[in-house]
Amino acid sequence: MKKSKYELGSPEQKVENGVLDHVEKPPEDEPEIEEGKMELRRELGLFGGISFIVGCIVGSGIFVSPKGVLDGTGSVGLSLIVWAGSGLISLCGSLCYCELGTMIPKSGAEYSYLRSAFGDYVGYLNIWVATILTRPASLAIMSLTFGAYFSTLFENCGQPEIPTKIAAIVCLVTIMLLNCYSTKLAARLQIITTVAKVAALFVIIIGGIYKMALGNTDVLATGFDESTTEPSTIALSFYDALWAYDGWNNLNFVTEELKNPAVNLPRANILSIIIVIIIYCMTNVCYLTAMTKAELLASDAVAMLWGDRVLMSAAIIMPLSVMISTLGSTNASAFSGGRSTFAAARDENLPEVLCFIHVRQLTPLTSMVFTLLIAIIFVLVGDISSLIDFFSFSAWVFYGLTFSTVLYFRWKKPNDPRPYRVPLVIPIVMILISIYLVIAPIVQDPRIEFLYATIFIFGGTIFYIPFVHFKKKAPFFDHVTTLLQLIFEVVPPSKYVD
Repeated sequence: MKKSKYELGSPEQKVENGVLDHVEKPPEDEPEIEEGKMELRRELGLFGGISFIVGCIVGSGIFVSPKGVLDGTGSVGLSLIVWAGSGLISLCGSLCYCELGTMIPKSGAEYSYLRSAFGDYVGYLNIWVATILTRPASLAIMSLTFGAYFSTLFENCGQPEIPTKIAAIVCLVTIMLLNCYSTKLAARLQIITTVAKVAALFVIIIGGIYKMALGNTDVLATGFDESTTEPSTIALSFYDALWAYDGWNNLNFVTEELKNPAVNLPRANILSIIIVIIIYCMTNVCYLTAMTKAELLASDAVAMLWGDRVLMSAAIIMPLSVMISTLGSTNASAFSGGRSTFAAARDENLPEVLCFIHVRQLTPLTSMVFTLLIAIIFVLVGDISSLIDFFSFSAWVFYGLTFSTVLYFRWKKPNDPRPYRVPLVIPIVMILISIYLVIAPIVQDPRIEFLYATIFIFGGTIFYIPFVHFKKKAPFFDHVTTLLQLIFEVVPPSKYVD
């Protein structure tokens, strides 16, 4: 077992070198901490896991992406195929992650699997991109969507982006405080918001079925008219739909906090994604019972337009529902994102202080604060469309590499226990899909954003060589670590996983 010079021996002990002078014993009503152990608690069961995944997937995407998917495909029929196909891609990806997560039951998802297969450097590049780019960008997109729908509740004068960004920052800070205080409360919020957002989507589905019963099927009847035939353009539409499904892998980020992961991880992943596929396809059909293609393409708030057409005086339900939805998905993404940073810091691929946990709440407080502070910076300087481009390209580079680890482990470690085994054809197909999704948009439209993302991915090498490979430290960093421990009352986890 590795030891840190900041190690805490037991909840009552002082930390060496005077980092913390005194740590109070936890109140009697809190779970008792085993002496000498400072670890994350296993709080998530099967229902919590399903709520966690559904809550993370169903967020801003279903209210933002329909416009991009329809614009990229050109027809109603092809757009629905892209939505269903994206769901199947997510399900197949989830099946690959089920094998990896039950074989390597560590938090961190892609980072942990890539590091185990290909070593520290590849794992570091993944966590570098995830920590600084993809995870904060994802949180920023969700919170900006929350802010955009919040702003629709009021008449804004002057610059409407200011109240939108303020609301987005308030959303992020609220989620940060909740997740830092209690994993159990964060899980309860996830269940509540998941039930609320699924109920809201069922309102859209029931309203759409009612409209179809009245004969409003003219738009749906156009089928595949005006379908796009450019493969690269269709790939970009998949980016939009897959963004709406993003979160299918999030339970793998918190494997160490899942009860009985060998059983609950596969069940939660499979059931939750099947639920989302059905809800998403029906929701997109129902959108088109209340608006034309042109109206949907002209709308930046599809759910609002649908509510005005179908719910009329009760249309305020829709922005409130979207806000609840994005709040839940932001909570789930923040919950999992902080854990990937925690896992990498524990392996010394990020500053050690980022794996420290709170002495009483046992939450990865420093990694949560760090992740959400970067997300706030993205909110201040970014916009939704550019953030999605950065996120999708970078994410699918590492998704493809992660799928390849399934084949690598089957070859290198054929006898290792695998409570769940995915059919071998699935990771092969997922690798090919990942290559297509990364290369096709570049061939069709070599935008500067793709070059920036590639430079950023390999730019992490500048920090990897001195600080990870040669383990150099800035001379002042121990003092910064000590200060952060005093401020946040955090200490290293006593259990380091090799």
